[in-house]
Amino acid sequence: MPSTVSAVSYDEVAVGTEIGDRIFTLRRSDLVRYAGASGDFNPIHWNERVAQEAGLPGVLAHGMLTMATAGRLVTDWAGDPGAVIEYGVKFSSPVVVPDDDEGAQVSVQGVVEKKLDGGRVVVNLTVRHQGAKVLMAARATVQLS
Repeated sequence: MPSTVSAVSYDEVAVGTEIGDRIFTLRRSDLVRYAGASGDFNPIHWNERVAQEAGLPGVLAHGMLTMATAGRLVTDWAGDPGAVIEYGVKFSSPVVVPDDDEGAQVSVQGVVEKKLDGGRVVVNLTVRHQGAKVLMAARATVQLS
C-alpha cells in the first residue's frame, strides 16, 4: 500500500458522501502557462484565428488541463495529491475559453461511489462547462487513512 497523509478517514466516509462542489475558472493566461509546462503549444489553445480555421467555436482549453483542474476537487478533499492512486476520464465536450477577464467556468462535483478494501474509495466526478458534461466516466481511486 502506498503511504498517504490523507486528511480523510476511510471509516468516516460512506457511499454517497459528497466530497465537494466547486467552480474553477480557466482563463487564457492559464492556457499559456499550461502550454509552457506541458510543451503542448498547439495554436488551437491560444490563437482564435487558428481555432476558428480548424472549425472550432474558439480557443479550447487543453483536455489534460481540464482533467487536472477537475482532479483538484479530489486532491483538495483528500488533503494529499499522493493519495490519488488512479484517475481516468473520457473527454466528451470542449471547454471554450473566451478572450476576456471572465474566462470559462468549469463546475466539478464529486461523490464517493464505492468503498474498496484496503482503505480505498472510488470517487465519481461530474464536470460541466455551460451545462454540458465535458468529462465522462471521471473517476478517481483514493487511498484514505
